[in-house]
Amino acid sequence: QVQLVESGGGLVQAGGSLRLSCAASGRTFSSYAMGWFRQAPGKEREFVAAISWSRGSTGYADSVKGRFTISGDNAKNTAYLQMNSLKPEDTAVYYCAARRWLDVATMEWEYDYWGQGTQVTVSS
Repeated sequence: QVQLVESGGGLVQAGGSLRLSCAASGRTFSSYAMGWFRQAPGKEREFVAAISWSRGSTGYADSVKGRFTISGDNAKNTAYLQMNSLKPEDTAVYYCAARRWLDVATMEWEYDYWGQGTQVTVSS
């Protein structure tokens, strides 16, 4: 089993930055691929970014490319999502997820474990 706990959400003005953290426990961090998803009010949850440490690969949704960066610290079993140049449309609950396979994945059903989510609100 893997437990995921997100933190770092909050209220920020458009153009600002936030860094989300996802602390994982239960198994060696590098045994999983990690992802970030988000869900805005009235919308379906959508893929944001993913990383595979063993493959050395990352993936991003087109809407966040060039603004968001996913990374991780294996020693701390923590994944991060650095969000720059935030826009009001980035407002959502952000979820961290882990999958037992090593490849980057973009679909919800490909992930096995989920955190509880952290709210990000971007004001205009």
